[in-house]
Amino acid sequence: MSAYLVSMATYAGFFMILALALNLQWGLTGMVNFGIAGFYALGAYTSGLLSAKAGWPLGLSIPMAIAAGFAAGGLVALLSMRLREDFLAIVTLGVGEVIRLIVLNEDQITEGPRGLRIEAQPFQSLVEPENYPLFYLCFVAVFVAITYWICERIRKAPMGRTLRAIREDDVVAGVLGKNVFRHRVQIFAIGGGFMGLAGALYAHYTQNISPEVFMPTVAMFIWMSVIVGGAGNNRGLLIGAGTVIMFLEGTRFIGDILPWLDAEIMSSVRIITIGLLLIVTLRLRPRGLLPEPKFSYTKR
Repeated sequence: MSAYLVSMATYAGFFMILALALNLQWGLTGMVNFGIAGFYALGAYTSGLLSAKAGWPLGLSIPMAIAAGFAAGGLVALLSMRLREDFLAIVTLGVGEVIRLIVLNEDQITEGPRGLRIEAQPFQSLVEPENYPLFYLCFVAVFVAITYWICERIRKAPMGRTLRAIREDDVVAGVLGKNVFRHRVQIFAIGGGFMGLAGALYAHYTQNISPEVFMPTVAMFIWMSVIVGGAGNNRGLLIGAGTVIMFLEGTRFIGDILPWLDAEIMSSVRIITIGLLLIVTLRLRPRGLLPEPKFSYTKR
C-alpha cells in the first residue's frame, strides 16, 4: 500500500509541474494551450532517446528535454500568437497530436506503439532498489519546488503584473507600452520548457514510454488541476493537481464497492464519478480551492 501511495505522489508531482506551466500560459497570461500532451511527449522522448539510444548521461539528456520543450513552445508561439484565443486552442491541440503521431509512426527511432525502453534512472547505482521509488519521489519533489519557486518569482515580479494586464486586456497593455508579443512568446516558451521537464521525469520513472500515454486526455487532467486549484494561484495548483490525482486514483476502488459491474460499465461509472466530484467541487468553490488573490495597491 505504501508503494502505491508513493507512486500516486510521484504522478502528482508530474501533474504539478504541468499545472504550474499551464498556469503561466493561461492562468497568468490568458493563452490557451490544449497541446500539453505533445510538449509532455516531446520532453519524454527527447530525454529517453538521448539516454537510451545515444548514450547521453542524464545530466545532459534531461536539460535537452527542457530545451526541446522551450524551443517548441517558442516556435509555436511565434507562428500562432496573433491568433484569437479559440484559434490558438485549436492550433495547440493540433501541435500536440502531430507530435504524438510522429512518435507513433517513426517506429525505427521511437519504437512506435511497442514503446521505448529506457534503462537509465537518476542516481540509480547509489540507491538500494527497494528504496528507489521513495528516492525518486523526493527527486521529483525537488523539481516541483524549483518550478514553483520560478513561477512565483515571475508572478510577483513586474513581469507578472504585465502578464496579468495582458490577460485582462492585451490592447490596453500594448497602448501602455508593454511588448505584448514578446511577453507572450517568452512565457509560452518557458511553459513549454517546464512541460518538457515533466516529460523527462516521467520517462525515467516509468522506463517505458509509448504514444498512447500522451493522448489529449492528459491535457484535460491538467486543465482540471488548474481550474480546481484556482487559476493564477501557484499554491492552489499544487492542491488542485493532488486533488485530481486523488479523484483519478480513488475511483479505481469503485470496483471493490460494486463488484457485480463489468469492466466496461465500471469505466463509465468511474468517469461519471470523477465528473460529479469536479462539479461538486466547483459548485462549492467556483474560483477554485485557492483563488488568485485580488491585487491591492498599498500606498507607502
